Amino acid sequence: MPGRHPSPRRRRVLAGLILATGLAAKALAGTPTSATPALVPPPPALPGVKSYVLMDFRTGAILAAKNPQLQLPPASLTKLMTAYLSYEALADGRLRWHERIPVSTVAWHTGGSSMFIQPNLPVTVDQLMHGLIIDSGNDAAVALAQAVAGSRAAFVDEMNATAAQLGLTGAHYTDVDGLPHPGLHLSAMNIAELSRDLIARYPQVLQISRIQYYRYNHITQRSWNPALFGHPHVDGLKTGHTQAAGHCMDTTIDRHGRRLIAVVMGAQSWPAGVHDVMSLFDYAYRFSHDHELLKAGQIVGTYKDAALDPDHFPVEAAHTVWVSAFEGQAHEIRRVLHYDQLGGRAVAQGTPVGSMRFELNGKVLGETALLAAAPAKPAGTLGTLWNRLRAEL
Repeated sequence: MPGRHPSPRRRRVLAGLILATGLAAKALAGTPTSATPALVPPPPALPGVKSYVLMDFRTGAILAAKNPQLQLPPASLTKLMTAYLSYEALADGRLRWHERIPVSTVAWHTGGSSMFIQPNLPVTVDQLMHGLIIDSGNDAAVALAQAVAGSRAAFVDEMNATAAQLGLTGAHYTDVDGLPHPGLHLSAMNIAELSRDLIARYPQVLQISRIQYYRYNHITQRSWNPALFGHPHVDGLKTGHTQAAGHCMDTTIDRHGRRLIAVVMGAQSWPAGVHDVMSLFDYAYRFSHDHELLKAGQIVGTYKDAALDPDHFPVEAAHTVWVSAFEGQAHEIRRVLHYDQLGGRAVAQGTPVGSMRFELNGKVLGETALLAAAPAKPAGTLGTLWNRLRAEL
């Protein structure tokens, strides 16, 4: 008799189980390996900075840090939140890119770095966004704040509310531009987390932040981000400087498809700051890697419940899972499966039935919900008894 060919569903299940077995063979299993833990190379010391954070953009992993939660004056890194809320207003239609914005006397006379807007000179939202990010224009920040919220004070309230929503612990804003104020403070971790969210939600910010020169009002200005010059993979994001803050850099780079974010607070000079962020990037690219452990829809196991018909069905990952790890750590990653107790309830395909997380040295690197890849219905009393009897035979 000719052999029976498996259905497409069964072939997908078998392929997923084979791949899951392969992952287990790479020590992504439910028990930790007994091998000697990999030694993580020490990160650059950077003694000249007050605080820094090195973050992997895709996974959010912190690859190196010094005083990451220390609240410090952020100078013009404040404008990251100004940009975030301006992009939000563009996304929901409160602002339009080519809309002309009236320039108030308050915006015109704002001190510090400027894009040189004037009350009698037309300026669009697009131009203000360029002036905010490239020229670090305090006047652009005030004009955008007034356009979005009606006043600087109302916009600052939105900044603090958004910081709370994003979980930026300890962050507090008092102005829209970063001019010195005793109540204005952010941590390197706050800035890294905000930058990651800004790029993820509004990646078009990189189309502006990578520009080296910008011309408005017959004045051409060089970007305040010195890391853009001589480092072709750097494409953002923002810098700031005051006497109290020192030289602060929020820099992002994309090399071979892997994006990193480095925040340095209180460097002693711009050349020192560039050296510091590039040292952090070189460290991460040399010693760490991103690993794709699961793909969305991949079959990762089997849910079993005698009270269901059928009494077992495949489960799949709800999301793709990437993790960051240093060299030699991949075999130490531990896979932890958890199945919910469904109590014999009917299960539709796509119903959450558990979770899978990946741990390293007790720290969760990534996780995903697990979904039923096939439906099941209640087996009833007799069906449940029969399923239990079969399981014991």
